[in-house]
Amino acid sequence: MAKDNLTALLYKPKDLQLVQTPIPEIDDDEVLLKMDCVGICGSDVHYWQTGACGSFVMKEPMIMGHEASGVVAKIGPKVKNLKVGDRVAIEPGVPCRYCEFCKSGRYHLCPDMRFCATPPIHGNLVRYYKHAADFCFKLPDHVSMEEGALLEPLAVGIHACNRGGVTAGHVVLVLGAGPIGLLTMLTAKAFGASKVLITDILQSRLDFARELGADHTLLVTRESNEADLVMKIHELLGGHPDVSFDASGAQATVRLSLLATKSGGVTVLVGMGAPEQTVPLGGAVSREVDIRGLFRYVNDYPTALALVASGKINVKPLVTHHFGIEESLEAYEVARQGAGIKVMIHVQPRDTNNPQK
Repeated sequence: MAKDNLTALLYKPKDLQLVQTPIPEIDDDEVLLKMDCVGICGSDVHYWQTGACGSFVMKEPMIMGHEASGVVAKIGPKVKNLKVGDRVAIEPGVPCRYCEFCKSGRYHLCPDMRFCATPPIHGNLVRYYKHAADFCFKLPDHVSMEEGALLEPLAVGIHACNRGGVTAGHVVLVLGAGPIGLLTMLTAKAFGASKVLITDILQSRLDFARELGADHTLLVTRESNEADLVMKIHELLGGHPDVSFDASGAQATVRLSLLATKSGGVTVLVGMGAPEQTVPLGGAVSREVDIRGLFRYVNDYPTALALVASGKINVKPLVTHHFGIEESLEAYEVARQGAGIKVMIHVQPRDTNNPQK
């Protein structure tokens, strides 16, 4: 039996260390996974730097990582959907399955949700990790382990578009061209949006968004005037967006999403911003702009996998940096600096588990 379980453990803010931890024992309905890829999310960087992300606060050391894929190394006696050797994407949140939210199909709102790398639950940036078998999704041979790890942020984009009711012909505004904004844009296009405009404060990200298929881009600077930005959005789109997504969380972009959306349209707040903000609520209310919150995703992994496996969405270009698990600290620093789009940590050497490279 393997003994090496190198683990990226955050002891306290700005103190991320590589240590050995025990290889976990699995329950009857769980699988032991030999981890392969783990992406770095903005929330991971928040925990690393501050020990908190929104209302979730670290009170004890925590293993990092939640955007992940791995290979089944052992199965519990009750597991029927997987076998040893299967390559899987990991949906990182496991609910209780019994509360009203779970029973009504909104398990992401379960008060007893156990979500990787969200205090007090450990993450999966380790050599070996155990997880509920029914929240592991077998990857087809032509889908890479990196794509499997990227199903997690893609699921956020899918849930956002479902919340916004994006459908064929819709005109869409996305504020923020980070990974979630880009994946929301790609999902909107896959759902049939006729035009998508994406904004950001970095021209390099907008150039990347163009390469991915954005119809229009808009650079926002410190000098940008709010009313002028709204007018520019309407000019570029040839009218008001039917659905707007704030993928930033900044007060300025939340305001823009409410001001720019057409009367009777929908604004989806995807980014996690300050607990309290000053926004033009009166105008949005009088124009019947629906404001919808978003928390992670629910029942969206099968859709994410289908869109990637069919080629409807190509997530591969989003991975701009690659590191081994031994280089985790360096990888986190690159993510903190915002130097690339998506930073991927390879627990095993890259392409080890990809049948078709």
